[in-house]
Amino acid sequence: MSLTYRDATLDDLPAIVAIYNSTVASRQVTADLDPVSIESRLAWFHSHGPHARPLWVVEEGGEVIAWLSFSDFYGRPAYARTVEVSIYLDERARGKGLGKKLLQEALDKAPSLNVDTVLGFVFGHNEPSMRLFASFGFTAWGTLPRVAMLDGVERDLVILGLRLDGAAKPGMAAAA
Repeated sequence: MSLTYRDATLDDLPAIVAIYNSTVASRQVTADLDPVSIESRLAWFHSHGPHARPLWVVEEGGEVIAWLSFSDFYGRPAYARTVEVSIYLDERARGKGLGKKLLQEALDKAPSLNVDTVLGFVFGHNEPSMRLFASFGFTAWGTLPRVAMLDGVERDLVILGLRLDGAAKPGMAAAA
């Protein structure tokens, strides 16, 4: 798979939103129940920047097929070294190892962004994402039981965490 990734520009926002919206119906990835608009994501887009909280897009053949974002955790200064990472793939890019490549790149880049703690917020029933994060040594740091209602089913949100200082090497599953 010949891919390039780069910092997102405002021109990428329609593709970012389209990829995000493609996950809504699955009820596995996002707590949004309906597709979001480009306009509703403008503030979120502008909260990212290449030097602290990047938003990357992945292109294949000039077409955006995935994105990854680092987002603030809790928005208070004492948490500045902690980020939430989000990875979204176009339907055609799923199941090909791209999520693993992106997560590895994010973990490699994190220290240069003054990040030493990476979090993932994943629905407990999202087995592919749970496996992805576990394969890099993320462990469950907390579970918010039954906090999301998706089509009449209460779902858990699992907070997965990884410390980059002295933690298991990225890409290596923790010993069982």
